[in-house]
Amino acid sequence: MKIAITGATSGIGWVTLKRIIPDAEQVFLLARNKDKADVLLKSLPSDQSQKVRFVACDLADFDSVSAAAKTIQSQTTHLDCLVNNAGGIFDKKEFTKDGVEMSLAANHLGHFLLTNRLIPLLLAAKNPKVINVSSEAHRMAKPDFDDLNFVKKSYSSFLAYANVKLFNILFSKSLVDRYGKKGLRSYSLHPGVVKTNFGKETKGIFSLFWKMAAPFMISADDGAKNSLFLIKSDFSAEQNGNYFKNQKPKKPSSLARSVKTREQLWEVSEKMLEKWL
Repeated sequence: MKIAITGATSGIGWVTLKRIIPDAEQVFLLARNKDKADVLLKSLPSDQSQKVRFVACDLADFDSVSAAAKTIQSQTTHLDCLVNNAGGIFDKKEFTKDGVEMSLAANHLGHFLLTNRLIPLLLAAKNPKVINVSSEAHRMAKPDFDDLNFVKKSYSSFLAYANVKLFNILFSKSLVDRYGKKGLRSYSLHPGVVKTNFGKETKGIFSLFWKMAAPFMISADDGAKNSLFLIKSDFSAEQNGNYFKNQKPKKPSSLARSVKTREQLWEVSEKMLEKWL
């Protein structure tokens, strides 16, 4: 199996990578910090670290994402699995160099671009799979497709995060709409409320929730079980596009099941990324 995973230098991403290496032929580790990746890879047995290829990729920089896709294309003829794992919540409204709100870029558009650029490699595999790490926070989403960058309305870090986690689920379903008949399988998941560095710099209500939830959080090892379950499992065609929680299919919000909403998201995403697609 040849697999690519984003955000695998910490948290559940790193655990997922470590656990899948023994079953993999080649692993592409996509991340921003090469020095950090090198340190982590040196901690692995040499026979495992040799399977991993670091690929520089800043999901909030669309030129970087495009370059990462080209690098992978130059190093393999097919890709069995892509795990869009990276994500983050941003306390203050920030814009990328491409003029996109940071949460939208890093959590959704970067993965949208990466996946679309890697589709030819995925469809060249026997049983290709895309896995998008979402969150139960998607149930609080209220996206305004006329203002995804929070230019007109006041910015809320939690709402921005909830929106992009909804987009992860919608994107998974859209991939099935477009490529399911060509053999692509696509799933999304809630990893659980994981005790990592995620969310540590947030403020306000979300910060209070994070502190209150801390005693009940699960470990990164437990959080990674959901991703590993989807990577290793085969499901019926009827389950293609499903959202999973605790390694079982879970019905997402009504908005996450909306065909109209996912088609609208795809159209807007393509328009925002027209220069790079």
